[in-house]
Amino acid sequence: MTMVPARPSLLTPPVLWGLASLAAIALSLAAAGLFQQELFNPGGLPQLGRFFRASLQPDLSREMLQLTVQASLVTLAYAVCGTFLSLLLGLLGGVVMSEVWWQAVLPQRRQLQPPPIWFGLRAFLAVPRAIHEVIWGLFFLNLWGLDPLTAILAIALPYGAIVAKVFSEILDETPRQPLQALLNSGAPPFSAFCYSLLPQAFLNLLSYSFYRFECAIRSAAVLGIIGAGGLGYQMLLSLQSLRYEQLWTFFYAMFVLNGLVDFSSAWLRRRWGCASRLDLNASAAPTTRTIASNTPSFAVYQPLNQGLALLLVGLIAFCFWYIQPDFSKLWAPRTGQLLTDLLHACWPPDWSQGWQLVKLSADTVAMSVLAIALSATVGLLLAFPAAHNFFLPGGLLNPTAGKNASLLPQILFLLSRAILLMGRAIPAPIWALVVLFVLFPGILPGAIALALHNLGILGRLMAEVIENLDQRPLLALQTTGAPASLVFLYGVLPLTMPRFLSYSLYRWEVCMRETVIVGLVGAGGLGRLLTEQLSSFDYQGLMATLTCFLVLTFGVDWVSASARRSLR
Repeated sequence: MTMVPARPSLLTPPVLWGLASLAAIALSLAAAGLFQQELFNPGGLPQLGRFFRASLQPDLSREMLQLTVQASLVTLAYAVCGTFLSLLLGLLGGVVMSEVWWQAVLPQRRQLQPPPIWFGLRAFLAVPRAIHEVIWGLFFLNLWGLDPLTAILAIALPYGAIVAKVFSEILDETPRQPLQALLNSGAPPFSAFCYSLLPQAFLNLLSYSFYRFECAIRSAAVLGIIGAGGLGYQMLLSLQSLRYEQLWTFFYAMFVLNGLVDFSSAWLRRRWGCASRLDLNASAAPTTRTIASNTPSFAVYQPLNQGLALLLVGLIAFCFWYIQPDFSKLWAPRTGQLLTDLLHACWPPDWSQGWQLVKLSADTVAMSVLAIALSATVGLLLAFPAAHNFFLPGGLLNPTAGKNASLLPQILFLLSRAILLMGRAIPAPIWALVVLFVLFPGILPGAIALALHNLGILGRLMAEVIENLDQRPLLALQTTGAPASLVFLYGVLPLTMPRFLSYSLYRWEVCMRETVIVGLVGAGGLGRLLTEQLSSFDYQGLMATLTCFLVLTFGVDWVSASARRSLR
C-alpha cells in the first residue's frame, strides 16, 4: 500500500499576512470614503498650479538667503543636539535593557530569564518612544515656552527610547563568546562588557546612530509647526501666507541639508565598513551584521579618523553654543510647579467622547494603512532605478553597457534619487497642506501626505538593500545565460522582498505615530481632535486622546513585529 504524500497547505503565514493586508487596505479605502463621497476639490487646482510654477523661480534675494541660512543652521543645531543627547540616553538605556547585560551582572541568571526589573525598564521606555516628538514639543512648550531646550528635548526623549531599544537588540545579537571567556576568567562584569561586547558591536551602533541623525534632521523641521523655529517654521509661514517663491527657497535649502547629511553619512559608513543604515532581518541574513572583508575597518589611531572625530566634537560644541539652550530650566522651581499643575489638569482623563474616540481611532489606523501601502508601492518602484548597481552601466541588469550606452539609465537614476530626496526632505505636515489644495479634509489627504514623505525614506532604504545584495547568486544566474528578466524575477526579488516587507512594516509603525502631525494641520484622525483639545485647553480630554493613541501605537507595533517574525 503506497502512501500518498500530503499536499502542502496554501495558507502559510506569509499568505495569511498578505490576505490580512489586502483586507486592511480595502477597509481603509472604505473608511476614507473613496467610494461614497466627493473627495476632489477642483477649485484648488489654480493654487496648486501656482505652487508648482513657483519652483522655477524661488526667491533668491539677499534677505531671503540670509534668513534661509539662519533657519538651516537652527534646524541643523536642533538635530545635532537632540541626536547627541538621545545617543547618550540610548546607550545607557540600551545596556540596561539588553538581556546580555543582566546575564553578565547576575551570573546565577545566565541560563534563565532576565530579572523583573528588566521587564519594568522595557515597559517604562516604551511610553516615550510611542509618543511623537511633536507631542513632546507641545508638552515642553507649556513648561519652557519657545526656548531651544523645548525642541532639543522633544527630539532627545523619544529618540533616546528608540535608540535604547535598537541598541539593546544589537548588543543581544552580538556574539557572546569573548564576554563569557572574560567572565569565566574572573573579570568584573562591567570591564568584561566594555572590553568584549561593546567593541564588537561598535560599528553597528555607529551605523544606526547615523540613521537616527538623518531622522533627527526631519524631526527638527517638523517641530517648526509648533513655533520652534528653523526651516519647518519658515515653510509653514510661507505656505500660510501663500508666498510660494519663498517656500521653494526653503524647500531647496531642506533638499541641500538632507542631501549633505545623507551623502556624508553614506561616505563615513562605507569608509568605516559599517552595516546598512537599518537592518531588521538580522536573524534571516546574519552577514549584514558583519563587516565584509574587502571594506576598510574603523581604527581610531588613523589620522583621518582622528580628524573626523575632532570635527564631530567641534560641530556638537558649536551647535550647543549657537542655539544656547537654558538647561537650568530643567531643575528650576517654576518648572516643577508648572509640571505639577499640568498633571493635575490632565487627571482624571475625560472619556465622555468615548464613541468619537473609537471612530477617530479607526480613521487613524486607516490613514496609516493607506499611507504605508502607497509609500511602499511607489518606493519599491523608485528603489530599483535609484540603486547605483542596477540599471546603470555595469549594473545587475546592464552588465555589458559600454561607452555608447544610452543615457536613459543615468537620467532615471538622477530623477528617482531626486524624487526620493524631495519626498523625505519636505515634512509631512507641509505635504498635507499642499494636498489639501485639491482634496477635502479627511483621511485621504493625511494618508497621501504621509505616503509622499515616507516613500522617500522607504525608497532610499530599499535602494540600499539592492546596493548591498550578495552578487554571487546573481552572477551564477547570468553565467548560465539567463536573461535580465529572469535574473530579476528569480534572483533579485527573492533576495530583496523579505527586507522590503520588513522595512515597510517598520515604517508602518512610524506612520502610526506620524498621523498626529498631519492631524494637527487638519488632515483628520485623532490628531485633529488633539488640536481642538489643545486650543480649548481641554487637558482631561487630551489625556484620553493620548491614551487611545498609545493603545493604537502599541497594537500596531505588536502586529508589525509579529508579521516581521513570520516573514523571516
